[in-house]
Amino acid sequence: MKIAFLVYNMYGIGGTVRAVANLASGLSAHHDVEIVSVFRRGDAPRFPLDPRVRLVPLIDARHRLWRWTHPSARRSSAMFHDPGPAGGAVPPSRLVDRRVAAYLRRTRADAVIATRPLLVGHLAAYGPDRCLRIGQEHRTLDSHNPELREQMLAAVSCLDAYVTVSEADARAWRAALPAGSGATVTALPNAVPAPDPELRLPGPDQDSRLVVAVGRLIPIKRFDRLIEAFAKVVTVRPDWELRIYGRGRTEGRLRRTIDALGLGDRVRLMGAVAPVESEWAKAAVAAVASDGESFGMTIVEAMRCGVPVVSTDCPYGPAEIITPGVDGLLVPLEGGSDALADALLELIEDPGRRRAMGEAGLRTGARYDPAGLAERWTGLLHDLARRRPGGCAVRRPGGLSAAVAGAAFDAGELAARTAARLAAVRRRARRPRPAAARCTVTEDGSLLIAFEDIPASAASAGAPLDLVLRLRGTPTTLRLPLTEQQPGGRPAALLSRAHHILGEGRWDCRLAPRGTPPGTPAEAAGPPVAARLLDTAPLLTLPPTVDQRGLRHWVPYATADGTLAVRAWLRHAHAEIEQVLPGESGFTVTARVLAPAGRAPGPRPRVLLGPDWDVAVRTVAGAPDRLEFSVDYAEALRHRTAGPDTVAELRYRPGPGRGTVSLGRIGGDIPDRRRTDRYPAVVLRHPEYGPTRLRPVFTHRNALALAMTDAPAAPAASAGR
Repeated sequence: MKIAFLVYNMYGIGGTVRAVANLASGLSAHHDVEIVSVFRRGDAPRFPLDPRVRLVPLIDARHRLWRWTHPSARRSSAMFHDPGPAGGAVPPSRLVDRRVAAYLRRTRADAVIATRPLLVGHLAAYGPDRCLRIGQEHRTLDSHNPELREQMLAAVSCLDAYVTVSEADARAWRAALPAGSGATVTALPNAVPAPDPELRLPGPDQDSRLVVAVGRLIPIKRFDRLIEAFAKVVTVRPDWELRIYGRGRTEGRLRRTIDALGLGDRVRLMGAVAPVESEWAKAAVAAVASDGESFGMTIVEAMRCGVPVVSTDCPYGPAEIITPGVDGLLVPLEGGSDALADALLELIEDPGRRRAMGEAGLRTGARYDPAGLAERWTGLLHDLARRRPGGCAVRRPGGLSAAVAGAAFDAGELAARTAARLAAVRRRARRPRPAAARCTVTEDGSLLIAFEDIPASAASAGAPLDLVLRLRGTPTTLRLPLTEQQPGGRPAALLSRAHHILGEGRWDCRLAPRGTPPGTPAEAAGPPVAARLLDTAPLLTLPPTVDQRGLRHWVPYATADGTLAVRAWLRHAHAEIEQVLPGESGFTVTARVLAPAGRAPGPRPRVLLGPDWDVAVRTVAGAPDRLEFSVDYAEALRHRTAGPDTVAELRYRPGPGRGTVSLGRIGGDIPDRRRTDRYPAVVLRHPEYGPTRLRPVFTHRNALALAMTDAPAAPAASAGR
């Protein structure tokens, strides 16, 4: 059977995209499967697809001027309003209407599955009678606004089937559909694959102190409730940390909540990560605080990584997945943040119970394996095909323009579009295809980079290959030979923590034939390395290396375009920040000095904030390598220099006449602390420069600094935070 999934943007990150990638890959074992992405917003999808799945984009939106090559892209869609895409970077347009309609008229698929309301409307209007027309609900009926709900009910009535991800939502759809609707409504949960078999999952000796939550930063996810609950957790267990992965419109509000509760060192907003399995594998507990979940994919993802889940007992998904007390805990919504905090502490305080629930979760998660869900989908498709009635009597839901049906393009638009595509093809042809690799941090902190896919252009030269690391902005390189040291004979390179030293900075990775002269165009033309998987869990507890050669540490990470890079630090000594406590009048810092033996602090150590400004350091009793100091904002204001921004980087001086030592946060698994480690600002008035915002920040080098910037004038009553 030929199956086509209709997706709005398969090149993005989100639950729908992840669910389609998982299901399509599972179905491809026994069916001819293609994914039709209305928009192409990247060179490759962020979630892996089985090689047998074809990905067919309808509109290439990778270049910034794509709208100007398509006049109809600047006219609003005639389909009913779908708030999700309408508020995104590529809102629905007449071009979308025309391309989707044209695809549906020419498709030879036996079944087309539309994955969001807008596309369900198109499928109802233009899906050919010769194929099964199936809608898929990735939210819930109740979550749609009343107008969209009525339009969706009309569209779904014209389909062969509508598939929800929870049985509770399926009942709601069956009750709401008008009498005489020919659509079969059934529930099939999302498919969630097992994590990469080489990813290390939490074991019995895991000492992680991380609570992890994943999802879009939107109101219904109630990450504010989770942050408030965690504020209660850290009063009991101050050594634990909460990480929230995702992005969305409530990020600013969540940061303000973190600031108000003084959790800058305990709660981190990590941004979006894909794939996220390697982050689940670092967690001791997974948390869901939503007011509503259509399914709860993050719950199953955590279970598949052996992580116990604490979730609110919100409508629909979680109660259909979690068996309370066996593989997780369900918290009543009316209990608020207090009940959520109690449930988290219940697991935090009992490692044995966490392990038992994690093992039970592995068994629960296996029920959602793509192979099993593909069988259930196959059964549904065959059943629909056997008892399929005739075509729907109502073929066009209200609100559709007859003009949408036209698929012809005017000559000017066609010429412009063709020229733009040719230019994009030429640009891409000059970029070598990346080599896909997995980067694993070994127990001793070395990096093992194993290659899954090496472009034919790199391998065809016949010469052995080297992994070339280049220090960004310099000609400095390090070459590592690729050897067959992985199971299955995959070529791999080892960056040894004991034998290799990287200069401080960011190192980019690419392949090059062995013997290629360093710094030549031939070396630079080699394919970059795409980070398919990053397993960095050992860095959570592995401190920087300190020996007579100094201090060094590195963190592998994926750049914005998905390529592998390594952030390295190399210093003679360093003061690692353990805690920053902000207040209304200043902030206090606790740090630990990392230096080779024989470099102990001298008398009267100081912290320097400028050429003529320093503060006294207090040593911690019984711990000569630990220090504390405070920075007063009023004093800082007197040292503000001219210009809109002053950023004073802090340096530690062990004693009179001694050189200074960097002061920052380089340990752990986070390559860039500027976004994740944030603290609240205080606004004070400078006599010359006016209102000034002061706050501790981390720089691009992960060094601690005091930022003093212009701030809008505030009423006297609200001056302060």
